[in-house]
Amino acid sequence: MIHPSAIIDPDARIPTDAEIGPYTVIGAGVELGNGCRIGPHVVIRGPTVIGKDNHIYQFASIGEDPQDKKYRGEPTRLVIGSGNTIREGCTISRGTVQDQGVTSIGDDNWIMANVHIAHDCTVGSHAIFANNATLAGHVVIGDWAVLGGFTGVHQFCRIGAHTLTSVFAYVSNDLPAYVIAAGRPARPRGVNAEGLKRRGFSPQQIRNIREAYRLVYRRGHTLDEAASMLNERIRTQPELEDFLHSLRSGTRGLSR
Repeated sequence: MIHPSAIIDPDARIPTDAEIGPYTVIGAGVELGNGCRIGPHVVIRGPTVIGKDNHIYQFASIGEDPQDKKYRGEPTRLVIGSGNTIREGCTISRGTVQDQGVTSIGDDNWIMANVHIAHDCTVGSHAIFANNATLAGHVVIGDWAVLGGFTGVHQFCRIGAHTLTSVFAYVSNDLPAYVIAAGRPARPRGVNAEGLKRRGFSPQQIRNIREAYRLVYRRGHTLDEAASMLNERIRTQPELEDFLHSLRSGTRGLSR
């Protein structure tokens, strides 16, 4: 299951059922979970922990030093969950000591060709990154988010759960959960109703989310006023919790 041309450091922890392709290099401090498939010409550096049943395609660079001029060789980490697909040419960096020291990716993400995930990013689960999407450092991506091709995200931005960005979107401020965003800079253009429907949200829940969106973007309220009104609805409309949390949790300022 391991090609004889692969170079694997003795300190790496590789399960017996792993598939590792030709000319792949796996360094010290790398730990693979069961069922992982690593294609040819992949480089994985540690400290990096990769969960089970991940498929990493050829020419990916995983767990390399962060692209940060302040980095001085500190032992930072990359942690990847289970069931992820990481396609050709992707680059994912470890964290920096200026943040939490870790880049983190959840489970069941679909990461297409030539995506870059920079140092200290936190990616949830079930997200989709189309070709050439790029995250700068310290970005947070919520569960089920979809980034269109060539989406660029400025450092420290937060993109909420179930949010969809268009092709060539440039995200320079925080985007709340549930929205469709487009443009340079990206601005919310409405609710991602089709995506919510596919994920099991009821018609009533989607109507509630649409009304919450209108409170923030169409009714002329300040952000604090809208957040206060939404907070009163949480008890009977729990689907608004992610939306409200995303309004309050960012540091780059909400895109409005």
